[in-house]
Amino acid sequence: MRQSILFACLVVISLSVAANEGEKAEGPQYIPIGPKLIVNLLNPKQLMQINPQVMAEGEAVEEIKKNMPALKNALIMLLSGRDAQELTTSQQREALRKETAEVILKTLEKYGSSEGVKEVLFTDFRVN
Repeated sequence: MRQSILFACLVVISLSVAANEGEKAEGPQYIPIGPKLIVNLLNPKQLMQINPQVMAEGEAVEEIKKNMPALKNALIMLLSGRDAQELTTSQQREALRKETAEVILKTLEKYGSSEGVKEVLFTDFRVN
């Protein structure tokens, strides 16, 4: 948990510094898919809230921004209706993160290119 908070803080600080300098950041950037995605789970009284971020560089950064509605839709379709019991262990959440990365890559390929996408990370993950 502490590592997740530290990582999220580092990402926010990095993005803030890059924005304040008014320069185009070189190297990988973290692009949030959201602000947050909230989906209904199998049990109608349960929700999942996640904040996926894509680490990308080069032209992939613009491809992600340009195709944000398609990416959000693909992720909502992937995540909706899951059983909360399938999301309790770290191995299950890691498998979901990998599935999320695959869907993002496929969606970007469908509408352009996924070249430059490095990784997909969850900076927030909650099941209520």
